Amino acid sequence: MPDQDTAEFRPAPERTSPTPWITLAALVCAMAAGAAWWFWLRPVAPAAAPAPVAAAPEALVAPPPAPEASGPQNLIDALAPPDAALPALAESDKRVTELLAELLGRDQLTMFVLTDGFVRRVVATVDNLGRAHAPSRMWPVQPTPQRFVVDGTGDAPTTVAAANAARYSAFLAFAEAVPMEPAVALYARLYPLFQQAYEELGYPKRYFNDRLVAVLDQLLLAPEPRGPLQVKLTPVNTEVPNLRPWVRYEYADPALEALPSGQKILLRMGPANEARAKALIRELRKRVATGELHLPPR
Repeated sequence: MPDQDTAEFRPAPERTSPTPWITLAALVCAMAAGAAWWFWLRPVAPAAAPAPVAAAPEALVAPPPAPEASGPQNLIDALAPPDAALPALAESDKRVTELLAELLGRDQLTMFVLTDGFVRRVVATVDNLGRAHAPSRMWPVQPTPQRFVVDGTGDAPTTVAAANAARYSAFLAFAEAVPMEPAVALYARLYPLFQQAYEELGYPKRYFNDRLVAVLDQLLLAPEPRGPLQVKLTPVNTEVPNLRPWVRYEYADPALEALPSGQKILLRMGPANEARAKALIRELRKRVATGELHLPPR
């Protein structure tokens, strides 16, 4: 990847108010995952919908940034040794694309993944999934097909259409087909590139794999809806007609709208898809969380 101003990938300031990496990206970004992140699917609408949900109180508030650590809590060396001769991060796209094509198949790679700046995209997206906003321009995956649809019309609150869940089916199938063990091993081999990209974001004394584990934990705490999620259009004070109203929806429930971006993406996917995504996230976490074995409650 040609050298570029990494400020584009830095997280936006936090608001004070109210897969292996490729699996997370495919979830994340889905979520992604992986990569991802998850986080995983690039949303067409900025947010998607709310109604009755069962949520742990801690799921409603993003955790504070991790303090500077004296060393990584989740060591990556136990997974696989890093490649001895990695290219420079700014020139890594070709090599990373070749390795991803070997792992996933070139057709699948082209269909689902954005390889330009892949390492930086994954790192920025994983970090942002635990924050209020995860800008879609940084995501490492292709956008989901079709547009976000609701059951009603006009400015009155309505519910997310059940048909939206189908938009994520192909991505979930892709993420579930990623061979977990080889993917995690490839992540470990390329890890110095991910760590460098994370340091470039402004975290010179923190560790990307620790951030990945923390975000996976947060995703597992996402609420699980018991019924259709209600959404409303974000008010716009302008006389200019909005030709793309489907990108203005947000959760009607303030508690859901205040969730971290990764949890809101999981909710938007629908209950069945969220369950499938969380199963993948748990499997990924078992492999990359080498520091301890505790898992968030189901």
